[in-house]
Amino acid sequence: MSDQVAVLSREETVRVDPVRLTELCDQLGQSEAEDLVCRAMEELAVRLSFAERQYRQGKHADMRQSVLALVNIADRIGMYSLSRVAGDVILCLDAGDSTATAAVVARLIRIGERSLSAIWDMQD
Repeated sequence: MSDQVAVLSREETVRVDPVRLTELCDQLGQSEAEDLVCRAMEELAVRLSFAERQYRQGKHADMRQSVLALVNIADRIGMYSLSRVAGDVILCLDAGDSTATAAVVARLIRIGERSLSAIWDMQD
């Protein structure tokens, strides 16, 4: 038996789809697209906070609704990594797998924070 412990990296690359952002600009105009993205970022931050709190409080049905909103908002502005991980949280909740849910919720928070930073950096 080996005495070595593997350390897993929790760094993941997040991607914001620039094509989706360009489509929004084409559809809505630059100003309205920027306004939409800013509102979406605010709502994503709120929903992430709600989901984390609801998870800690064991309010899984409420959390599912918050995470479902995350999926929809993230898809709308091209945050597909965030959307995919949020969808994974829903799958874990639906399966009743508390261990997987805990791991994927932690991942959701990490990806959410990095996604918000990535889109904020794109706006600068």
